[in-house]
Amino acid sequence: MATKKRVEVTDPADVWQPSRLIPITGIGGTDEQERRATSALLAVVSAVDEFGKEMLSTAKAPAGRIDTFIECRFKHGDGYVIPDGLIRVSRGKRTWTALVEVKTADNPLKRDQVESYLDVAKDQGFDAVITISNELQPMAGQHPTEVEKRKLRKVNLIHLSWTRILTMAIVEKTHRGIKDPDQAWILGELIRYLESSKAGAMPTVDLGKSWVAVRDSAKRGTLRANDKGVKDVAARWDQLLRYGGLVLGRDLGSAVDLVVPPAQRDNPAARVDALVAGLVATGRLEGTLKIPDVAAPINIYADLRTRRVGATMEISAPKEGRARTRVNWLLRQLKDKAPDALVIDAYPARSRDSMSEPLGAAVTDPDLLLDSGKREPARFVLSLTAPMGTKRALVSGGFPSSVLDNLNEFYGTTAQSIKPWTPSAPKLKRPEPEQPAPAAASALVVRDGS
Repeated sequence: MATKKRVEVTDPADVWQPSRLIPITGIGGTDEQERRATSALLAVVSAVDEFGKEMLSTAKAPAGRIDTFIECRFKHGDGYVIPDGLIRVSRGKRTWTALVEVKTADNPLKRDQVESYLDVAKDQGFDAVITISNELQPMAGQHPTEVEKRKLRKVNLIHLSWTRILTMAIVEKTHRGIKDPDQAWILGELIRYLESSKAGAMPTVDLGKSWVAVRDSAKRGTLRANDKGVKDVAARWDQLLRYGGLVLGRDLGSAVDLVVPPAQRDNPAARVDALVAGLVATGRLEGTLKIPDVAAPINIYADLRTRRVGATMEISAPKEGRARTRVNWLLRQLKDKAPDALVIDAYPARSRDSMSEPLGAAVTDPDLLLDSGKREPARFVLSLTAPMGTKRALVSGGFPSSVLDNLNEFYGTTAQSIKPWTPSAPKLKRPEPEQPAPAAASALVVRDGS
């Protein structure tokens, strides 16, 4: 007797496309991508209170009712201009208004376009122009597009990268929380949309066309400051660190800032020149990220000569206790958390030389981190390195990926585990109770007084 073949029934819902508030399907090109991204973002800005307030605070907008519009038409010269959007915040009798220009994918902002919107904003009595693209700011507060400064006298020009907007959305929803559950769901739909590759809101992190030539010249020790492309690589390295800080801050729910010397904060050219000088002299690209409530800033570097990337931080040693006690204070915090390959350098006071050992060896024998004189260490430097990716883009085996992956591992296994040393509280000295005089002494006093 023939047996019947069993047919597996598949639920159609397993393969059907779920309905979405902001659909990704049907995006036919850059223009459609920008229109949909603009409309989706501005709608959520006006619908989700916490997110709208946070995003517009970066433009110094007042708190109030938010209304948003797309593709508003304005007279300009002999023709018309149509910004991608407009945001209006109303509070009492005061109204704050900003024009919005949006670019997606690798499309850069255009100077003439931005300047025309600045002119319209001035003529209309608006307060700001907000630009949004995948371009990262060269410096905090700096705009990626250079415009005529006189156009900024009465109108603020603010730039937000899509990465920063996505970071703000995730932090508000995941870490701070949205009070209204419907608004939380709406914000989640925006996050899902922006994270899709089809939305054009994910940046292309790339070291540029000159990366291979600069990388190889640095390895040979023949790199010069005036070589073609070296400044471009240095500027892109700085942007990689800013991108890494945004992504790490998104995961932590906390601001992560790139540390820039005061003389370079308002001078992007000086910042790039300093990075180039360091690269030519040492073969290293370097930078520092500061994270709130972390024991110390994290220094990040890429050594193009040794083809290694690294993350380090310097920790002050306890100022009391024996030498080995101070070493054990650190090892207790790292044991069973940090990788055995983490390198610890222990520096005695007023010494440039250190005792250097991997964590695994130091845990087995803490005395390895003490010099022959058993001097107390004054500071520790913790370092984690990894092979450097060679490809210029943020892909598997790429240079940007190797830098960011090593940073994340260092933070997750080491930096977040360290608590700075604090001295013991001073002890209150209580007066000792008076002791009665011995009997023999009392008798002596009586005799002397008779």
